[in-house]
Amino acid sequence: MTCIVGLIDNGMVYIGGDSAGVSGSDLIVRNDKKVFKVGNFIFGFTSSFRMGQLLQYSFSPPKYYPDKPLMKYMVVDFIDSIRECFKKGGYASKSNEVESAGTFIVGYNGALFCIDSDYQVAMSVDKYYSCGCGSQIANGSMYSTSSMNPEDRILIALKAAENHSSGVRGPFTVVSC
Repeated sequence: MTCIVGLIDNGMVYIGGDSAGVSGSDLIVRNDKKVFKVGNFIFGFTSSFRMGQLLQYSFSPPKYYPDKPLMKYMVVDFIDSIRECFKKGGYASKSNEVESAGTFIVGYNGALFCIDSDYQVAMSVDKYYSCGCGSQIANGSMYSTSSMNPEDRILIALKAAENHSSGVRGPFTVVSC
């Protein structure tokens, strides 16, 4: 339960997130942030605070060489490092020989990616992406606010998700790089 919203605007990536920690019908507003920077990367996560903690404090992104297509780097080098980090940190799971984890958005090098629980790497044709229980509400807001500045768009999308989803709560955090 959460809402994470990412946006590309003029070569910059912005990611915003809420503060809800939800388990069943229980909700706690968490002080630890779901959106943060790691080097030249920005992350916003849903699924598990443990996954977010590993991304923030344990993950070391592999070096990117500009002669390699960015999507190939993300699908191969980046995901292999993520999988190793999650295994080492006790977060990855495996069933019927299929690994899975959680969902998060990552911004890097002016691009925005969504990493799904099966480790697929997605890029939207739109210059925004959201995940979590408030994602459909946030996507509608992002679509309808295209003329606004990036941080305002993200905050409005998060507030709309909070208003219409029981799993989304402020305060909201927006990070850019």
